[in-house]
Amino acid sequence: MLDYRPLAVSIIDISSDIRRKSHNDTGVRPLSNGVLEILRVIESHPGITVAEVASRLGRQFSNVSVQLRELVAAGLVTRVRDAADKRFVALYPTPESQRIKKLLEGAWAEALVSASSRLLPEEREQIAASLPALQRLAAFLSEPE
Repeated sequence: MLDYRPLAVSIIDISSDIRRKSHNDTGVRPLSNGVLEILRVIESHPGITVAEVASRLGRQFSNVSVQLRELVAAGLVTRVRDAADKRFVALYPTPESQRIKKLLEGAWAEALVSASSRLLPEEREQIAASLPALQRLAAFLSEPE
């Protein structure tokens, strides 16, 4: 059985370092990890509700609602009330959110390109070969609990 602890630690370390090293050159106002996670869920699931976001992230509805107000105020998320049921509010990313997503993902990729240039060619090939499995793993982990 594979010990997943080193993989988990590596993923957390890589994620933190990518964000830290790539954000400065984007000109984008830094977003907290919690707010960024909410934004990424909304971008992946346009039309999702606040309750569904909270469920997917395993967070309290009230906490997500507070952070969501920050995203709405920043012009990154819009709330759309259902005409038939005013209690139902769907969340959508804005064009500005999509622009920032593309910008950040490019900066994150550049940080990896830079760091991976110091790896051996066979190590880069191993990473490339593992990408489909890592993408499937990420999809399984993103499912609601």
